[in-house]
Parts: sequence; structure tokens; C-alpha cells
Amino acid sequence: MSERLAKKVLLIGWDAADWKLINPLLDKGWMPSLNGLIEGGVMGNLATLRPILSPMLWNSIATGKLADKHGIHGFVEPDPQTGATRPVSSISRKVKAIWNILMQRGLRSHVLGWYAGHPAEPINGVYVSPLFALPTAPLDQPWPLPEGSIHPASLRDTLSELRIHPAEMTQEEILPFIPRAAEVDQDKDGHLASLARILAENCSIHNAATWILENEEWDFMAVYYSGIDHFCHAFMSFYPPRLEGVAEEKFEIYKDVMVGAYRFHDMMLKTLLDLAGPDATVILASDHGFHSDHLRPRYQPKEAAGPAVWHRPIGIFCMKGPHIRKDERIYGANLLDITPTILTLFGLPVGEDMDGRVLMQAFEHPPAIETVPSWETERGECGMHPSELRMEPESAKAVLDQLVALGYIEPLDENKAKSAERAVRESKYNLARVYASSHRPLEAIPLLQQISAEDPERIQYAVQLAQAYMDAKRLPEARSVLESLMHRGSRPWTDWLMGVLLQEEGKQEEALVYLRRAEEAEPRLPDLHIRLGNSYLRTRRWDDAGRAFQRAIEIDGDSAVGHLGVAMVELRRRHFESAAAEALAAVGLQHLFPAGHFYLGVALARLEQYERAILAFETAVFMMPGMLNAHRWLGALYARPGGNIAKAHEHRQRARDLRSRRAAAA
Repeated sequence: MSERLAKKVLLIGWDAADWKLINPLLDKGWMPSLNGLIEGGVMGNLATLRPILSPMLWNSIATGKLADKHGIHGFVEPDPQTGATRPVSSISRKVKAIWNILMQRGLRSHVLGWYAGHPAEPINGVYVSPLFALPTAPLDQPWPLPEGSIHPASLRDTLSELRIHPAEMTQEEILPFIPRAAEVDQDKDGHLASLARILAENCSIHNAATWILENEEWDFMAVYYSGIDHFCHAFMSFYPPRLEGVAEEKFEIYKDVMVGAYRFHDMMLKTLLDLAGPDATVILASDHGFHSDHLRPRYQPKEAAGPAVWHRPIGIFCMKGPHIRKDERIYGANLLDITPTILTLFGLPVGEDMDGRVLMQAFEHPPAIETVPSWETERGECGMHPSELRMEPESAKAVLDQLVALGYIEPLDENKAKSAERAVRESKYNLARVYASSHRPLEAIPLLQQISAEDPERIQYAVQLAQAYMDAKRLPEARSVLESLMHRGSRPWTDWLMGVLLQEEGKQEEALVYLRRAEEAEPRLPDLHIRLGNSYLRTRRWDDAGRAFQRAIEIDGDSAVGHLGVAMVELRRRHFESAAAEALAAVGLQHLFPAGHFYLGVALARLEQYERAILAFETAVFMMPGMLNAHRWLGALYARPGGNIAKAHEHRQRARDLRSRRAAAA
């Protein structure tokens, strides 16, 4: 066991928190608690995963694993015992969360409100499920605490008294957010009711968290707040500047709600920090961001998880405590990295089957990192539920009703079997997107083929299938799917993908016709400009390529692929310093980006910074072992005078093997 660096660790989750909205508030001095956390520790962007759906993401944060391993693939799943549809839950998770691992090493953990965290797990500590805060009856009727909301049951009565019902919210709580609340016709406008519900739910969780900090011993505590995400979905369309189609009267009434939401969270943060004490290591993270500027969507798809179109792929990360660097920025953090980092803080080994890594750059001195093959084989009680445990029907209904109200799932069909089939298809679709986003298109294709055949009307299934075929270099099959979509009039997405297909076929001028047509229809898509930039690169039109990639960055400054595109242009121009800077910006925004590390290595090698280049190429092949050109570069660099001949031979042999396999496959 390595040295324990943290006496206690407090993990705070702010769903959907985003630096784009936070930074102006910090500059005005309106979030002093968060500012103190930043100045006393490290901060940076936190790259999310695809698809950007909260139940999948928060369980990746808690496990350090992608969704195909942890088993939660969306918002709902079929109930194997009843045949109906049930919300995903703590029963759905197939692997140990950080609190289960800590329990096996004798540490005491408390967990509050964690997404998909009902029923409460019987861990060594207090567990408060998200249903604890969910009102299931009007104020004038009994509001029983759902079964399984609290562990241990001995605290049920004590914590139950800390809940707040939305109807208890008075003008004293409402007016700081909406000073003109008296002007709202509540029979026609439900925004005041939404605000009261969000405040009550988050205050209930916060009350329980503060009580536990004051009354219970702890080594680790995780508390999740849904507030910012729910505020965003209800009120971000009113955030300045006023969007087209938003009535000026409503804009004036609700335009300050989002600022109030962040300041409210900062006040809750202060209480947690004060109670945790100066010797606690504090981690604050969000699973994704939320569009608040010109990238706010013009419309929301009327489909499962449609509200996720608002989600931005960059969240926030802060960490402060003993042995943590102070007032520094870190780069390349990914939400999968949180659990490995917490294990290292406790001096515990990281599971080799975890997909995240330890955030080494956050520490004053690099900590020793031990590993075990997997924590899943560790013997002993860990506090996980048996898979056959049932969620109470009343509890399941309460969660499903909330998901329908938020727009994350479609209203359930009265036909149980039909609803369950739809849930299975959406789970398979989300799982296929996990495979696709982690460079495993061959695993995605069978799932997409199946669900596309079962529900040919869902265009997104076919679009994703065409993309997976292209990623797997199965171009004739991709063309067949796209031509079918074009006959159905599905544009601009099919124009976009047809342009990508033509790029892959080497028909760059034809590709530009389709990509420009897609650009005319939807000019605000940064990825589309990136595709245009790639076509210009392949036709050696460096200036046009540079302009296209810069346009992508103008639309979305956090576009890692846009920065990489500029780096590639600068390499062609032999501007190696600026190429290295752009590639470094790309991997800073998105660490799990093998191509970014590869081109960073190329730029550094051209600058004769060979040690740094080797590190970049080694990172690239660690993430993508089959990257042939990275192995070639490593073979050449290690073969330099004073290098490592054994490693040079190893990488050259690996390159020959990959080349042979590709030739055989072709």
C-alpha cells in the first residue's frame, strides 16, 4: 500500500456546471467560495464522454470505467422481473463504485443524491438516495419517504425531517432569483413551480449532507447536486443575450435566474468546505457543460434524450488539499480520471481494468501508483446490491415521471412490452455510441444494424450506422445506408456524411460539393467546418484549410479537433512552434485524443525536442496501440545516438506487424 496523501476526500458533483458561465461570475467576485477553491488548488476543463447522458457519466465518474463496463446505458431499462420499464438504478451498475472499493479497505464513506443511486447501498457509512429529495405528494398530503432511500434505516426519521417540499418555498426564497415573480401568471407559466422544485430538491440533499458532516465520522463523502442542470434546462433559454423567439417580457423576468443558480451553489459550497475542514481534500466536478452562448440549440429534438442537445462536452474540475499544487491549471483531465485519482489519494492501487488515469499533474510531487488487475475480484463485503433486488413500483414511477417531465424519456406506452422494447433499443443505441466514441466501430455495428432494422423510422440509428461503417472502413455499406437516407430526404446530415464518405474514397472535390451544401443549410456546426478543413488539407489548399479550422474554433473555442486541424496546417507550412502550440491546446481540451498526441509528437520532433516527442508518441500508442505511424516515429527516435535500441527494435517490429495485418485484411 502506497502512502496515504489525504486524510479525507470530499467529492462534490455539480451537474452541467460550465466555466463559460462561471468565469464572468468569478471576475465579478460573485462566487467567492469557488474562487478560494481554485486559488488554493488546481482547476481545469474536464472532458466528458459520448453520449453525454448524466446517468452514464456520473457512474463513469464513480467507477473510472466506460459504460460498457459499468452497465448503465441510458435513463431506463427493462425490468427482468415484471417485463415493464424501470429507471436505471444502483441495481443496474455491474461494477464497484469508489465507495464500494473504500469499504473493502475499511474506510467509511457517505454518499448523497448520486445519479441512478436508488435504492441506497448498504455501505460502511450513510447513503441517501436521490429519491430522498423527490416530492411524491402535495404539501397537504402525507409525503412518505420512499423505501430504500436511506441507509442505515436507523437514520430514516432523523434525515426525513430535513427534507423540504417545493410548496414550502416562499417569496423570500423565490425573489432573489426572480424579483418580478409577482407578474407571473402561474396558471399559464410553470417556471415558478420549476424553480421551487429545483430549490427544494437541492436544499434537501444539502441539509442531509451538512447534518452528516456535523454528526458522522468519515473518510470519503460524495454529494451530487442536480440543481445547475435542472436550472439550465428550465431557464437557459432566457439567459442573455435574448434568443430569437423568446418573448421580451419573459426574458426580462427570467434573465437573471442562471446567475442566481450559480451563486446559490457557491453558498452551499461554502458550507460544505467549512464543515469538511482544512485537512480535507476537496474535488469539485461536473459531468458536462451546458451551452450558454451562440451555440445554444435553435430547437430540441423530439426524441429520447432530446434535451441532451444542450449539453456541452466540457465540464469543470477543481481539487484542493494537502499535497495538491496551488493556484495552477491542469490540462487533459477526463471524468474517468476521478476515481483513479481518489484511490491514489488514499494510497490504494488503481484497477488495471479502469479506463481512467491518475491526474499526476495535480500533485506537488508525483505520487507512487500501484495497480491491481481488477477491484471486481477483491473478496469481502463491499455494500453492492444483489442484481435480483427489486425497486419498489412507487419509487420507480416517481423517477420515471420526473424523467418524462424533464424530457429525457418519452411517455411510457401502456403496453409494457412495447415500452420495454423501446428501452432496450435506446440502451443498445447508447452502448453503440460508447463503442464508436472509444474507437470500437466493429462492436458498434451489430447493435446499430439490429436496432435500425427493428425501427427504420429512427433516422439517428441509420446515421450512426453509416458513421460506424465509415470508421470501420466498410465504405460500400456506408454508401448504401446514406443513399437510402438521401432518398428519404434526410438533410443536412446525409449531405455531411456523404461528403465524409467521398473524402474516405479519395474524391475530395466531390466531397466539397456535399459539405458546402450542408454548410449552407447549417453553418453553425463546428464539426462541419472541420470536415471542410480536412478536404482542403487533402487537396493541399492550406489557406482554405486554415480558414475552415479557424472558423470551427470561432464557433466553439473548445473544439479540440479544430485546434488539431490548425496544427496539421501549420505542420504543412513548416511552422513547427505554432503547430506544437495548437496540438498542445487540442490535448489540453481532450486528453483521450490519440491523434492529438501524435501530431504533437511530430511537431516536437521537428523542433528537435526528442524526449518530449517520445512522450507524446508513447501516449498516442498507449491510447491507440494500432497507430502504425506512431510506432514508426518511436522506432526512429529511440534509434538515435544515446537512445534505447531495445525499444527502437520493439516499435519497429510492432510497425511491421501492423503493416502485415493491414495488408492481410485488405
